[in-house]
Amino acid sequence: MTDARSDLRVLVVDDDFMVASIHTRFVDRTPGFVVVGQAATGASAIAEVQRLAPDLVLLDVHLPDLSGIEVLRRLRGAGNGVGVIVVTAAREVDTVRAASAGGAAHYLVKPFEYDDLVARLEAFRQSHGALAGSEVPDQHDIDAVFAPVGRTRVALPKGLSPETAALVLAALADGELSAAECAERVGVSRVSARRYLEHFVAEGRSAVRLQYGGGGRPERRYRRTT
Repeated sequence: MTDARSDLRVLVVDDDFMVASIHTRFVDRTPGFVVVGQAATGASAIAEVQRLAPDLVLLDVHLPDLSGIEVLRRLRGAGNGVGVIVVTAAREVDTVRAASAGGAAHYLVKPFEYDDLVARLEAFRQSHGALAGSEVPDQHDIDAVFAPVGRTRVALPKGLSPETAALVLAALADGELSAAECAERVGVSRVSARRYLEHFVAEGRSAVRLQYGGGGRPERRYRRTT
């Protein structure tokens, strides 16, 4: 069981109540994270950040009063360094660049699956905790706060082995694969293969796309990027 005292506190900002509820359920089922509030407007988002002091905000761009980008700018202008993951359907280049310039940790495009959000939550947790308890961090700790550089890698989550991770990466070198195809090549379960693949997505060493077809759920297909 996760120790609630160590949970990262999350504020969900979205003007669609149903969407906010889905995002809240996604966060609450992720170990180490807990939703402490919701906001449906930009003004209430700023107020709730001040009142609740969350560690992380899931921030939509399309809000009825202020855009999410303006909310981010006002928070930063006030000296508030709260973590922000932009969660939006907006794909405009200017919006993405503005989110990056405003210090957003990640940018997740709707619609997405649970695992897409988990990968970014875990990456944020790695970055958020990198400097904890260290007055004079070394280069490894500093690199963990920023985007991976060179050979810097995010530590494997508990239960994943370096040997199997290497086999998964080798399988991806042959081309795009689904989790089931990767599992067959490596000799592990589909669930295990997907854990490794999602880890590499969070680390930036692979990318994922949804392949639609037929009447079922879209298939997640992975390719190696580095």
